[in-house]
Amino acid sequence: MAEAQHLRHSRLVRVTHWVITFAFLALLVSGLEIVVSHPRFYWGETGNVNTPLLFKIPIPSSRNMVPTGYGYVLPDQNGWSRYLHFQSAWVLVLIGLLYGVAGLLNGHFRRNLLPALSDISPKSLAGSILEHLRFKRPSAEEAWSYNLLQRLAYLLVIFVLFPMIIWTGLAMSPSFVSVVPAAVNVLGGQQSARTLHFFLTGALVLFLLVHVFMVFLTGFRSRMRAMITGRPAEPLERV
Repeated sequence: MAEAQHLRHSRLVRVTHWVITFAFLALLVSGLEIVVSHPRFYWGETGNVNTPLLFKIPIPSSRNMVPTGYGYVLPDQNGWSRYLHFQSAWVLVLIGLLYGVAGLLNGHFRRNLLPALSDISPKSLAGSILEHLRFKRPSAEEAWSYNLLQRLAYLLVIFVLFPMIIWTGLAMSPSFVSVVPAAVNVLGGQQSARTLHFFLTGALVLFLLVHVFMVFLTGFRSRMRAMITGRPAEPLERV
């Protein structure tokens, strides 16, 4: 009876998790196609092939007017990639807002993600990092909770990285900037927003890779079942 009533993840968390996952992957694929059209990055308000660049990605472009040092160009996929990028971004924003508002109202963040003040200490954080570096498998009890490093990482992603990547994405939109010019001015300009957007994406991809690796390390079957059905593979009585 206790096992039937106790869910590791609520239905809202599971649904929003998978929708955000697929939306982020669509954003990643389409974003890479957009970068290929101009793999050069700048800082400030303006940037083009005639202005000094901050850095460039050593890949060929899909446009022959962009100097890359390669003697050929890639197929231009800029049309569908921008369309998919914008559509996926709105899905991410709306589902993210739903998850965020619901998490605040039902106590999900306070109950499952917010660490206790007594746990936030250099010693506790160092111990958690050391356990991860040793690839220590979690105990059965940890299948029903998040450790300190997980909580801090999820809070960073939810309340810092995702809001920042949405902000920098909007700051590249001329229609949004015309209404709220301060949103891009505080970032240093539209090209600065594009560069920050690229680095924030890299941080989220790094989080995704570590997250997937830890899922495999701690038990792929149990973790995937918990995020699909709500319950880990191990019965609650064994925990």
